[in-house]
Amino acid sequence: MSDPRPLCTSRPIQRPAPDRREPEAATRRREEAGRTHRDVVSFVRRGERLTPSRQAAWDRLADDYVLDPPRGERDTLPGEGAWVDLEELFGRRAELVVEVGSGLGENIVAAARAHPERDHLGVEVYLPGLAQTLIRIDRAERPRNLRLLPLDAQRALPAMLPEGSIDELWVYFADPWPKARHHKRRIINPPFLDAVLPLLADGARFRLATDWAQYAHHMRHVLDARPELTNLHPDGPRPEGTTSDTVPEGMPVTGWAPRFEGRVKTSFENKGREAGRLIWDLAYMRGSQPPATDGASDPGALADS
Repeated sequence: MSDPRPLCTSRPIQRPAPDRREPEAATRRREEAGRTHRDVVSFVRRGERLTPSRQAAWDRLADDYVLDPPRGERDTLPGEGAWVDLEELFGRRAELVVEVGSGLGENIVAAARAHPERDHLGVEVYLPGLAQTLIRIDRAERPRNLRLLPLDAQRALPAMLPEGSIDELWVYFADPWPKARHHKRRIINPPFLDAVLPLLADGARFRLATDWAQYAHHMRHVLDARPELTNLHPDGPRPEGTTSDTVPEGMPVTGWAPRFEGRVKTSFENKGREAGRLIWDLAYMRGSQPPATDGASDPGALADS
C-alpha cells in the first residue's frame, strides 16, 4: 500500500482542546471511565507471555500501531486527560470503524486493508492478541489506517473519543460468560451501552455476532430496549439449522441480521461452528430511520474469507 502520510505516532494521545466538546460532559465521562472501586470487567487476561515471533512483531511494530496513553490506577484504564485526536492520529478526517475485542486481528486488519478510505481502531487488552494482530498487519503490507488501543473499551472509549465520532462499532464473538453468576461480566450490558452509544454518529451501524444462543437472546433483550437504536432487520429470520446448545424459551423468531459481508470468518467463529453451534448476527443503527440497506450486501463490503 503506497501511502505517503506518516503514521502520526509521535503524539497520538493528547489532552482535548477546550472547544472540542462540552467541558462538563467530557469531565463526567472521564470521571466515570476512571472509576475502579468494585469495577466489573468483561475480560480476564491470562497468559501474557509472547512467543518469539509475536515478540519480534511487537518489537518492530508496536511503536507505530499500538497507542500508549497515560494509564490510570490499572494498566487497562486511561489516565487523566488521555485523549485521541483522530485527525492527528490518522493524518486526515475519515469514517471510523471501531472493533471492541479485536482478538487476533482477523477482522480489523482485513477491513483496514480492504477499505483504505476508512480509519480503523481495534480495542483489545490481551497482549498476545495484540502481538498477533501486528503479525497480520505486517503480512497485510502495514496499512496506515489502523491503530490498536490496549485498554478497557468501556472505560477508555468514552474518555478518549468525542461524541459522534464512530461510524461503525463491531462486537464479534465476545465472551458469553455462560454461568449465571458471571452474566454481569458480559460486555453487552447497560453500562457498556451507556458508555459507547453516545460515541456513535447519527446513522452509525452497530454490528454484533455470537455463537451462543443464550448470549444472543441476552443481547436482543438489552439492545432492543435502547431507544437510541433501530434494528436494521426487524423481519430477518433466525439462522437456519440446528444448534448443539440450548435455545432459550422466548427467543425472537425475527429481528436477526444476515451475515455481514464485512465480517471475515475468524478462529472464534470456526470453533463455534465446529462445536455445532449456530451463528447469530445482529445489526442496529443509531437513529430512528433505517436506510434502504444496512451495508450487508454493499458491493464495497468485505468478502468473507
